[in-house]
Amino acid sequence: MDTTTRIERALLAALSTHEVPGAPPKLAAAIRHAVFPGGARIRPHLCLAVARACGDDDPALADATAVALELLHCASLVHDDLPCFDDAATRRGRPSVQAAFGEPLAVLAGDALIVLAFQTLAAAGAQSPGRLAALITTVASATGMPFGIVAGQAWECEPRVTLSDYQRAKTGALFAAATAAGAQAAGGDHVRWRALGDRLGEAYQIADDIRDVLADPEVLGKPVGQDACHGRPSAAHQLGLTGAIEHFEGLVAGALAAIPECAGAPALRALVRMESERLVPKAWCEDAARRVTA
Repeated sequence: MDTTTRIERALLAALSTHEVPGAPPKLAAAIRHAVFPGGARIRPHLCLAVARACGDDDPALADATAVALELLHCASLVHDDLPCFDDAATRRGRPSVQAAFGEPLAVLAGDALIVLAFQTLAAAGAQSPGRLAALITTVASATGMPFGIVAGQAWECEPRVTLSDYQRAKTGALFAAATAAGAQAAGGDHVRWRALGDRLGEAYQIADDIRDVLADPEVLGKPVGQDACHGRPSAAHQLGLTGAIEHFEGLVAGALAAIPECAGAPALRALVRMESERLVPKAWCEDAARRVTA
């Protein structure tokens, strides 16, 4: 089974636990809308790639870990699109959850996805119960305070924030968790894998800042120009577009260098290179360079 199919099947199985007789049907529909169809699913792909590199001796636990990370990511997008934050009408090229189902159901859908993430993880620990406490701690730390994605969102409400603190929490936390938890799910050493996630997470946020300036909203599937509109920290604004692109390329190089030598290293390097090109295509970089020199 290829990794994408593995991820989608695991996500469907997790959501099926909510879609039962007697459950609120509109909320179930809003949850499904938030998860399917997905984006690149880079966090679960990364998690499973690391689990495979560490032996993947408990695939059910690795799947549950990957699912938990993706559900938490989806929850953050639902909340990010709410009127109190971005007030975004579109996400992934179609109506956002709040636009399709209304603000109250969007709040509840995001909350339910967070709970479902930990329900899914807890239910998969039968074969390797000794790994579960550390896994839940890793995933929870990437979600809440003081350095998780909730803290990252909260930094937008503060009068001052350093770009690195904001990016480390808002985006980097789940990437670091993806590599660390992927190793933990397979009984591997999470410490030696965390640097890969840290660098990829920062690269991903820098890429998001670049895309917010350069991308076509029809291609991106959501509004652009949101950082400037909401006064959020942005590498593209602080470093300039070419500076942000150079920083992104340096982080990608650092992520590649951080992959430990193992049987799965070539596949992981290919994944990182493919994702970096998807996020910030070389054609964009060349176009940005032409604008500067014009």
